[in-house]
Amino acid sequence: MSGYFHVCDFHKHVCNSYFGLYIQMKTFVAKPDSVKRDWYVVDADGKTLGRIATEIASRLRGKHKAEYTPHVDTGDYIVVINAEKVAVTGNKAKGKIYHSHTGYPGGLKSISFEKLIDKAPERVIQSAVKGMLPKGPLGRAMFRKLKVFAGPEHTHAAQQPQVLDI
Repeated sequence: MSGYFHVCDFHKHVCNSYFGLYIQMKTFVAKPDSVKRDWYVVDADGKTLGRIATEIASRLRGKHKAEYTPHVDTGDYIVVINAEKVAVTGNKAKGKIYHSHTGYPGGLKSISFEKLIDKAPERVIQSAVKGMLPKGPLGRAMFRKLKVFAGPEHTHAAQQPQVLDI
């Protein structure tokens, strides 16, 4: 049956000469104004940091949708609660170091996971997810759709987020 199909040079589409049909194949490209974004809430209580971050990053990019387009932000909004109760495996609580720079000479600051989870638990999840998103303007737009809260309450109840079990 493969001999019946050929690419028609004149029309630039797949031609089925046996049945006399002309089939044009088009690639779907999502438009930024036609993207439907949903809100999801994720409970990080007892979940492993890397496993939850990969799923969040994938949802922020929109890779779970059939209309995913790499150069268009097709992702959903994600609200993370209980960020202070996220878990890490092994001895990463003491050994994992987060670095930041003030911009001044000698301004490299380092803090361990266990100190950062006490000081700013939101930054732990934000840092993990941000590293998994594209670098550039599109990645920053995707990252802005992530809302992280240390405790069980969040300020996005008006958006009626659906519970996402990871």
